[in-house]
Amino acid sequence: MLAVIVGLLCLLGGRAVRSQDATGSRFVCNAIPPGAEPGCGYGPTGNRVQSSSPVEDELRNTIIQLRETILQQKETIVSQQGTIKELNSKLARCEAAADERKEYGKNTMGDLPRDPSETIDQLGKTMQSLKGRLENLEVRWHKYALRDLLRQRLGALETQLLRKVAELEEEKSQLYNETAAHRQRTESALNSLLERITELEKSNNAFKSPEDFKVSLPLRTNYLYGRIKKSLPEMYAFTVCMWLKSSASPGIGTPFSYGVPGQANEIVLIEWGNNPIELLVNDKVAQLPLSVSDGRWHHICITWTTRDGFWEAYQDGERLGTGDNLAPWHPIKPGGVIILGQEQDIVGGRFDATQAFVGELSQFNMWDRVLRPVDIMGLANCSAYMPGNVVPWIDANVEVFGGASKAALEICEDRAFDS
Repeated sequence: MLAVIVGLLCLLGGRAVRSQDATGSRFVCNAIPPGAEPGCGYGPTGNRVQSSSPVEDELRNTIIQLRETILQQKETIVSQQGTIKELNSKLARCEAAADERKEYGKNTMGDLPRDPSETIDQLGKTMQSLKGRLENLEVRWHKYALRDLLRQRLGALETQLLRKVAELEEEKSQLYNETAAHRQRTESALNSLLERITELEKSNNAFKSPEDFKVSLPLRTNYLYGRIKKSLPEMYAFTVCMWLKSSASPGIGTPFSYGVPGQANEIVLIEWGNNPIELLVNDKVAQLPLSVSDGRWHHICITWTTRDGFWEAYQDGERLGTGDNLAPWHPIKPGGVIILGQEQDIVGGRFDATQAFVGELSQFNMWDRVLRPVDIMGLANCSAYMPGNVVPWIDANVEVFGGASKAALEICEDRAFDS
């Protein structure tokens, strides 16, 4: 091919001179001046040689066609070289990107095969795998969503259950407290009933009922007195009621006194000399507007509360006086001794005859609260019977000493007879 091209170039670049000699034919190539027609022959002197043969014209045309073909092929080769360079550049970038994808997705898709059919198959498989994984993720997501929903509902149910349990526990506690309080009240009532039955059994049946009796203290001495067997608890209020009958003068003396260790005058009711009847609480004094020294039966009630030291004085069911600031905020101390008819200078003794009570008394009862006026009126007019919850007036609970005596008495009938 190279020889053909060189030959053609010689034909294009020079003029062929055919000469006849004795040995045969030969060709001589001469340079063609710039701008000269390639097929035109020039002589040695530069003059154009006229073609003298149709063969030369045909050759010239062939050469021109070949030259154009070569130029076209040259341009094509140059264009293809650029295309090849561009393709090589793109190929290099693709290979680099493939290497990066290979490193990034080597655990998922793997290397793609170079054959297009294999690549399509591999991509199909990869898509199927991704689709399966996506479906698994969706199923798992639904499971997680369902599990979260179940957790929320279980949490709500647990909260409701705990609240209900707390309510039941509170109801149980309240019911237990109510039951305990009811049991305590029932046991207290039963104990009181048993004490009453025991006292009735121990009674010598001298009286119609254990409370229908009186204590008589006929002389002003320091050795006649009665004693209550029961003591007092700590109290922040009290009501003491009794029936009194006395004509002694001057003053009826001390119907009762309550002394505790360290304070012999914890509670005292006394009328001494020409002084009015006085109530002492913790040795503090309040004068009462009462008058009972007419020789008739009178119902006396005294109430007191530690709050502001407020007191009330009732005679025959009518409130005759009130006051305050009598030993305010002082609690009545427990564990002392109640004496009927004498004032104590020490607990349970050292009586003074000038302060002794002369007369009769009955229905001595004490409560650890302030009674209502209607309750006091019921006691005074004999329309109600209410024994003291701290000190009840019963035969077995009263002892007499030094010549004091107990005798049967139906107070309401006796009072009616006096009237």
